[in-house]
Amino acid sequence: MLICELTTIEIFSLLAGGIFVFPLLAPALIEHLKLTQPQLSSIALAGMAGQYPFSSIVGKLIDRYGPRVCSFLAAIMFSAAFGLSALEVSLSSARSSLPNTAVAERLTVYFAMAGLGTVLSYFSFVFSATKTFTSYLTIASGITMSMFGLSPLFLSYVAGRFFSDTSTGSLDVTRFLLFLAISTGIVHLAGALVLTVPSTTTSPSSSTLETDSISNERSRLLDRGQSPHCTSDPRDSSALELLRDSNFWLLALYMVMILGVCEMIMSNVGTIALSLPAGMARTLVSKGEQAASLQVKILSISNTLSRLLVGPLADFVSPVFSYRLLEGFATTRKHRISRVVFLSGAASLLAASCAWMVFGVRTRHDVWLLSVGTGITYGAVFTVLPGITCSIWGIRNLARNFGIITYSPFVGTTFYSYVYALIVARHSPIGMACQGRICWQSTFYFCLGTSFAALAITAILWRKWSGKT
Repeated sequence: MLICELTTIEIFSLLAGGIFVFPLLAPALIEHLKLTQPQLSSIALAGMAGQYPFSSIVGKLIDRYGPRVCSFLAAIMFSAAFGLSALEVSLSSARSSLPNTAVAERLTVYFAMAGLGTVLSYFSFVFSATKTFTSYLTIASGITMSMFGLSPLFLSYVAGRFFSDTSTGSLDVTRFLLFLAISTGIVHLAGALVLTVPSTTTSPSSSTLETDSISNERSRLLDRGQSPHCTSDPRDSSALELLRDSNFWLLALYMVMILGVCEMIMSNVGTIALSLPAGMARTLVSKGEQAASLQVKILSISNTLSRLLVGPLADFVSPVFSYRLLEGFATTRKHRISRVVFLSGAASLLAASCAWMVFGVRTRHDVWLLSVGTGITYGAVFTVLPGITCSIWGIRNLARNFGIITYSPFVGTTFYSYVYALIVARHSPIGMACQGRICWQSTFYFCLGTSFAALAITAILWRKWSGKT
């Protein structure tokens, strides 16, 4: 039964990454709607940043009511966002000679709705898995997150196979968005029916639940694989106490600088590739749509493999600390190394990727190294983050704490996306797309510096959290 539940979660997750295929849409939006780079960046940013403003609220919903409610809300948000976007593009293409400012603003709102749908979907699937398999928390979260990472690759294949012109490679944006509206709505409505959901009543302790033999879904989520004395865990604290922890703010700053850069790249890798000459790889990346599609696929594969490999590795070398009333803090297996080392490795890899863009890249074909480094970094950080959050601040409020910490990528994505967009706009001829390394070289110089700053933060956290993560 549990394996069937996890398999269902993974299959549903494949359709949840619609906002991450925006680079596939960007060339068509430039060509048919004449959108500018700042407008495209605003739409992409709305999708990315829209995941975060309500993340702590969504986390609280998960902790209190379970994943079914969030999956139902995700169905509404996805269907409305992609459906309205399809309608907007269809109507706007017919009157493309008119000013596009209002079109860009409406698409920005719709993709913000899709971003909210993404966090509702993400939390419902991830925390249904992690709270069900608490003894292997990072594996459960890693596998589920890997399906989210694989989602852009799957959707890119669907877009290329069923919604693109075979001769030109041009994507039919309207039909593809309509497909996303229908498929995501169906999948998340199904999730609202099959995912486990805890009781809406919070009982004083999980030991009381066991004594009374209450076989509701809250006990199944919170008690499976963990100590019955979890409620006495001294790490349990209020949101205010969490915000008073200086280490929380160090971790948040790390997330701003690492995940902010990653999501800026993920949103704009299509236009980054298009700014460069095709070079020797004419057969692979000569057309704009194909260049963007290739980078999305590489990002997705790297992201997925990173989550699949890092999850089991982290659980093996750095099992999550749990609290038992008589034993104190303990792990189910030998603890070999701090999970912070994975954060250090991610910061180092992102720095190397930015350095490659500053000093090495010359053609579209060279951008694949940036996509690989970004995908691995993004996947690794998000895979180990629930385990770190659980080890330091406990499992009882895991979804709430995870939601609060993910406000930091919201800040980072907004900041870095507009840095990128403003620098590109400064070097773009009026009415034309920017061409050449000058479009983004200054952006990656800046990102290289902040990646090294994030690496320094991990050294501080490694020392402060010694023996805890």
